[in-house]
Amino acid sequence: MVDGHVNNAVSLVSGPQGEPANVAIFVASTRRSEGAADDGRAHFSLTSIGVPINHRAGSVERPSFGGADRRRHFTVLSKRNMDEQEFRDEVASHVSGRVGNSRDVLLFVHGFNTSAEDARYRLAQIVADGRFSGVPALFAWNSRGGLFNYESDKEAATVSRDALEKLLVDLSHAPGVGRIHVLAHSMGAWLTMETLRGVAQSGHPDLDGKLGEVMLAAPDIDLNVFRQQIARVDPRHVSVFVANNDRALSLSSRIAGDRPRLGAMNPNNPEDRAELDRLGVAVQDISSFSTDFVGHGAFAEAPDVVRTIGAQLTAPRPAEADTQAVIDASGGTAVTAAPPPSVNQKVEVQPLAPLAAR
Repeated sequence: MVDGHVNNAVSLVSGPQGEPANVAIFVASTRRSEGAADDGRAHFSLTSIGVPINHRAGSVERPSFGGADRRRHFTVLSKRNMDEQEFRDEVASHVSGRVGNSRDVLLFVHGFNTSAEDARYRLAQIVADGRFSGVPALFAWNSRGGLFNYESDKEAATVSRDALEKLLVDLSHAPGVGRIHVLAHSMGAWLTMETLRGVAQSGHPDLDGKLGEVMLAAPDIDLNVFRQQIARVDPRHVSVFVANNDRALSLSSRIAGDRPRLGAMNPNNPEDRAELDRLGVAVQDISSFSTDFVGHGAFAEAPDVVRTIGAQLTAPRPAEADTQAVIDASGGTAVTAAPPPSVNQKVEVQPLAPLAAR
């Protein structure tokens, strides 16, 4: 055991002395090469991302020019492609033998204008800064990664709904898995809620008890659309990170004919606050945490916010306060005493008080 975690959990976010930390990310991607048909089918890989030893919370250190130095920059250390069955087996293998929150999966769904490389590095940064000890996974939909491709990106996200739904269901069925948490950003939040709505309509509204936290960061979702989505998804699972000074969402609203976006609501406005209360979701106002002029990436770039996300994911479950279940890949279970708390495990955060109690 290292820093209060079992060895196989720590191996995802630690490396030898002086070497970059290693974050192993399961990737399901519907991205296609230029000119290829966008059929929405996923392909799979396991990618190891190196987090540099000088990493600062909230940053994704990349070279301004020239090649990357793995001691100073985020880098791809290795990548292994696999088929769908290998992917499922590998997830089960990573979960095997874990305890408590380390059995959980964190699935990141990126937003508009995001490359596959940027999405992988961002998830690795969130895992490192949030001190998430479970299994990180990325759903990379076919964003064209351009500022002027908003409409085509929305179509690409729509085509990816079935693949994301299948991924969520498959992850929830992995032997020994704990909860499936989803962190979705911007247009990825719309894709996530559309997918969860579809899962609910198919008869599995909470992934058969496996659905954990659904965190929507700067969600680029029309408010009326979200009302329909949340009517199918239990709002007690959902947290929304809003910022009324998010310029990207202001532009999205104008493109949509001045229709209000969920992520740009202002909790200090009585009408907005009343609407948020009616939705029944937990709300975090991160307007004061903007890290740049656009203000669209504060959920990951502001250290206090990403640590809050980490604390939300790692909060102990009441049923596991005294004991934790160790479940192996074959589905066998053994109950063991929970590991003693460690000072190194503690995440220091400045809580962002939710506006609506769950």
